[in-house]
Amino acid sequence: MTPTDREAALLETVRAQPVPEHIAIIMDGNGRWATGRGLPRIAGHREGVKAARTIVRAADALGLRFLTLYAFSTENWSRPLDEVSMLMNLLERSVHAELPEFMARNARLRVLGQTHRVPAGVRRGIDHVVHETRNNTGLTVLMAFNYGGRDELLDAFRALARQVQAGELKPEDISEKDVSGALYTADVPDPDLLIRTSGEMRISNFLLWQIAYTELLVTPVLWPDFGASDLYQAVAEFQKRTRRFGKV
Repeated sequence: MTPTDREAALLETVRAQPVPEHIAIIMDGNGRWATGRGLPRIAGHREGVKAARTIVRAADALGLRFLTLYAFSTENWSRPLDEVSMLMNLLERSVHAELPEFMARNARLRVLGQTHRVPAGVRRGIDHVVHETRNNTGLTVLMAFNYGGRDELLDAFRALARQVQAGELKPEDISEKDVSGALYTADVPDPDLLIRTSGEMRISNFLLWQIAYTELLVTPVLWPDFGASDLYQAVAEFQKRTRRFGKV
């Protein structure tokens, strides 16, 4: 059986059972992938873009409704200036390049994060693809870009505070539903499964409110090597688990 045949067989197996509605991925390991091959770190990021494209296609084949990819955190600005600059240029080109495939797949792009604080060219490119795909009804890809979980919570609390100040909401009436509705992901279900590549055992300030009862899966595979079969295997593992949501 060829790798392609094995991948197709695995896809058929996992699709025979209910699949997650929403998968989130911390795409980690680009730099280590490149360093281990004696390449500049940006080479790892280029391969990471290819991996993201592969996973979007695999998620579409699975029938997911939502796929959230952690592309760039608010903490990533502290990386070397040349690496950040190359990352911004790479992202600007990549987003433009993916538009035809998004349209062909009826997929939609949304962005989570503070995009008003990123370079204008990158923001315009992202906004263009978001606008062009806004009416698509297939897989929704949420790109967490210039995103931080604590920043998202602060923005939500500030929005709720303004409602209280305006007399629209009483502090004692604030509910979990109100907090969820003030987040960047207001109309998106919480992730069923969170995958982190590269073996690091931490959340890295990602979807802190939303993953309260999300199943976690950490794989040692570096992001550029993470392919469709890895995603399908992660879903197969998810399907073996029992989600109790705090109950017995």
